[in-house]
Amino acid sequence: SEQAFTSFATGAALAGLRPVIEFQIPSLLFLVFEQIANQAHKFSLMTGGQARVPVTYFVPGSGSKTGWAGQHSDHPYGLFAHVGIKTVVPATPADAYGLFASAIRDDDPVVVFAPAGALGIRDDVDLEALAPVPLGQGRVHASGSDLTVVAIGHLLPTALAVRDQLADEISIEVWDPRTLYPFDWPGLAASVNKTGRLVVVDDSNRHCGIAGEILATAAEQMQLVAPPRRVTRPSGAVLPFALELDLALQPNAEQLVTAIREVAKS
Repeated sequence: SEQAFTSFATGAALAGLRPVIEFQIPSLLFLVFEQIANQAHKFSLMTGGQARVPVTYFVPGSGSKTGWAGQHSDHPYGLFAHVGIKTVVPATPADAYGLFASAIRDDDPVVVFAPAGALGIRDDVDLEALAPVPLGQGRVHASGSDLTVVAIGHLLPTALAVRDQLADEISIEVWDPRTLYPFDWPGLAASVNKTGRLVVVDDSNRHCGIAGEILATAAEQMQLVAPPRRVTRPSGAVLPFALELDLALQPNAEQLVTAIREVAKS
């Protein structure tokens, strides 16, 4: 069972190993949240650093798989970031390699979400240049001066395509956090303080989501000149089996274009 092998991994890590375990679908994480958040995550903190639990939890195919229905289509990364577990969402093949390598080498539990929408992405990769990517370090994929778009996971290509679409209207900077906890707040601030405007696109539920946290922190600590916006799934969304309805609940390019234009004219 998932509960059993997750607990086995904790014991193996305490014994000096660095186990990597895989969950076939993201909703299985709900079954083992106690073992990860309440046990593995807290051992180091509760022993003053005397115990280490270097487990990597790998979730290939997080999010919608185009018609896999409500019990297989969640993106629960916000749940893990909320309690302080290191949480990674790569968007490119090179970053997937680099972040996964860093997760395995880290002395704390790390959850690596590989979005289903990103699994088909193909890119030219210099194998000799592949290297670990530090956790907590975001990345500017395209520079701009008018507005920052934070794109999480598989929505990065959507954000880059929208940037090209609106190039004659708005100069858009596309920023990828790569790690949701710890979050690269200085990196985001450098972008937002330059552009003054912010839109976040995130394929998880709106209420209490990562996008809301990013907007709140930007409003509190960064130099915004216009109210920020977020493009997400609806609050409390459960994706239906019917593909047309599934896609209707996910963030898309049209919604992102609308949000960008509204923020840009503010």
